[in-house]
Amino acid sequence: MTSVSGLEPGNKAADFTLKNANLNVGPDTMNLADIIGDLGGIIVFTCNHCPYVVASESRIESMAQRCNLAGLGFVGINSNDPIVYANDDWDHMVDRANSMSYPYLHDPEQTIAHAYGAQRTPEFYLIDSSFTIIYRGRMDDSPRDPNAASTSELDDAVTALVTGNAVKVPRTESIGCSVKWKN
Repeated sequence: MTSVSGLEPGNKAADFTLKNANLNVGPDTMNLADIIGDLGGIIVFTCNHCPYVVASESRIESMAQRCNLAGLGFVGINSNDPIVYANDDWDHMVDRANSMSYPYLHDPEQTIAHAYGAQRTPEFYLIDSSFTIIYRGRMDDSPRDPNAASTSELDDAVTALVTGNAVKVPRTESIGCSVKWKN
């Protein structure tokens, strides 16, 4: 596994141009400016197979819809090596995208995952309208069982952004599968 440090709250978000597997939402390729809405946006590093992602799927979709209503963009980025996990290849991404209301981008060279320092799936980056990261980490403390969640850090950060307040907890450790790095 490759060691990464990446971008933290207070850093400017790294730009990208990546191919979109969900042509129902967005063009064939998208960059950071395409994602950021009037107030900002969320990037979630995700994949097709991780049990943490699968168990969080409905909550991720709910967050994407909340963001859309609040003037925030939302995008998923899959950076996993499809050689390690064939379910993370392009064709599987296109199939999975049918159930998403947001763009699902492919980072085949893992350049963007390295730039951001993504460590797990799912891992969220909340970015304000000036392209500054204001939250990085998990959705909550129980991605596999929403009934056991006792925190709501991502939702709290989105609420703070939408209401013009400072994010009280700008950094948490994500909980999930490791990004599957190329050798």
